[in-house]
Amino acid sequence: MSKPIVAIIGKPNVGKSTFFNYLVGSRISIVEDTPGVTRDRIYAETNWRGRNFTLIDTGGIEPESEDIILSQMREQANLAIEMADVIIFLTDVKQGVTSADKEIALMLKKSQKPIVLVCNKADNYDKDKLEIYEFYNLGIGEPYAISASHAIGIGDVLDAIYEHFPEKDEEDDDSDIIKVAVIGKPNVGKSSLINKILGENRNIVSNIAGTTRDAIDSQFENDKGKYTFIDTAGIRKKSKVNEKIEKYSIMRSLLAIERADVCLIMIDANEGVTEQDTKVAGEAHEAGKGIIIVVNKWDEIEKETGTLEKYKKEVYAKLAYLTYAPIIFISAKTGQRVDKLFNMINEVAKQNSMRVSTSILNQVINEAIAIVQPPTDKGKRLKIFYGTQASTKPPTFVIFVNNKELFHFSYERYLINQFRKEFGMQGTPVRIIVREKVEK
Repeated sequence: MSKPIVAIIGKPNVGKSTFFNYLVGSRISIVEDTPGVTRDRIYAETNWRGRNFTLIDTGGIEPESEDIILSQMREQANLAIEMADVIIFLTDVKQGVTSADKEIALMLKKSQKPIVLVCNKADNYDKDKLEIYEFYNLGIGEPYAISASHAIGIGDVLDAIYEHFPEKDEEDDDSDIIKVAVIGKPNVGKSSLINKILGENRNIVSNIAGTTRDAIDSQFENDKGKYTFIDTAGIRKKSKVNEKIEKYSIMRSLLAIERADVCLIMIDANEGVTEQDTKVAGEAHEAGKGIIIVVNKWDEIEKETGTLEKYKKEVYAKLAYLTYAPIIFISAKTGQRVDKLFNMINEVAKQNSMRVSTSILNQVINEAIAIVQPPTDKGKRLKIFYGTQASTKPPTFVIFVNNKELFHFSYERYLINQFRKEFGMQGTPVRIIVREKVEK
């Protein structure tokens, strides 16, 4: 089951960013904070009362403005509303109800989404909370007085949001469903691949579409297993992302990566790996997802002896940090090798979830140390005491050492290569966290 999405909506300068930053800060256990392409904080994963949810920050809305920037902010907010399960309508208690607030309230009511009305900047709480009654006139329901800058009243707002979350369906256990995000730049064949899969195999469970710019989920089942394919809007170059609406299409792609177990990074065989492909692949790698490199339109390439192996080397040369990811050459148009994707997806998902026992892990670490001694610096030698696996998705190991400064990146890479040699781990990143331990 995907996490609920909560969007913060409001006119400019009501404190949306302050409120957002507090909700994803130290007072709540943060699950993950994922930056957007421009590296500003567009959305974050956070938690309240045991439920993880995605929080979206938006630009302010000026409903009547013809200013290009403000109209783009309005479009951006509309997209966030479409995505959201719950909407936080943030207002300014000191300004009172403005005409902009009334226009936004009308827009939100048309969405028919649950709305939590929040009156920010009640810094003198006992006095300012008496000013919220005029906000009942917006017809949205009970207003909540808060001070985002002083962290007052926020718990009540979070409880109100929580009450609107979709109920967890205990019977709908999706633990055996592999979520697959199909990502890449526009026109590389993402939708064609999904249409080929869904069109040639008739036992489709359901097909749930979002808006035209949204990621589209397709539930699918065959003899290999159960899958959710997430088709995303193509991620364009940053130089071409000159509209907020486009930026939010990118954000949806990044959200799709966050939701996925396995990412299919699609590359156009005619173009080869472009700079934009490396950016897209980097997002999936940094997110710790299982990765398969899918070279599409292979039927359009003239082939001779060794063409495939040569192409593979060129791909790995440009995606040097993804040498662990398997490559498959397909044609979404003709269906060539598309059926082979399912075994690869299953295997990569399994490797991404791999758990290694502590005893076997330390046996491999000790063998690795015997083959290549840990590095020294100014007479001090790195000592590795032991290791343990901290988590999966991706496999993450904690290594205890005498001095973190001596644990050079090259030795970390060597250990990861030894882990791959012993355990496989094809198609998944591997993380190492180094901790210092006082030697007894």
